[in-house]
Amino acid sequence: MRDKIKVLIDQKKLEQRIQEMADAISAEYEGKTVHMIGILKGSVFFMCELAKRLSVPVTMDFMAVSSYGSEKKSSGEVKLLKDLDESIEGKEVILAEDILDSGRTLSYLCELLKTRKPASFKVITLLDKPSGRVVPMEPDMYGFEVPDLFLVGYGLDFDQKYRNLPYIGAVE
Repeated sequence: MRDKIKVLIDQKKLEQRIQEMADAISAEYEGKTVHMIGILKGSVFFMCELAKRLSVPVTMDFMAVSSYGSEKKSSGEVKLLKDLDESIEGKEVILAEDILDSGRTLSYLCELLKTRKPASFKVITLLDKPSGRVVPMEPDMYGFEVPDLFLVGYGLDFDQKYRNLPYIGAVE
């Protein structure tokens, strides 16, 4: 059985907003190298599209955490599954995430990464769902504010499916 998905943000709007975000980052970090950290697996589509559009040098690393499993609702427990491969000390770090929802995962990662002494640290997320927040947390930049729906596409999944959709949709 296939889930019914309603398109909320189409591919053209996504690409346009990611370009705007890249332009702002490129201007802010002119003359510097940006070290992007992606949170596996959801952020990969967004982070790669953003990185391709930056006019400043970019290095990348990845972390993996889990708080959902195969459910539509966060378990509330954050588990670190994969840590960074290299040090971020002294680097201009941008943590790229697909969605800021409850804030648990990003709050946990921010606390952890800031102890590693980056030169600067920002959180950028494609989607911001403030209605889902249980931990106070605001991104430094976001692409779109979204309603309290279960979203898929552009890296977001439901039980590992639908990440490859070129748009953001709501599972109905």
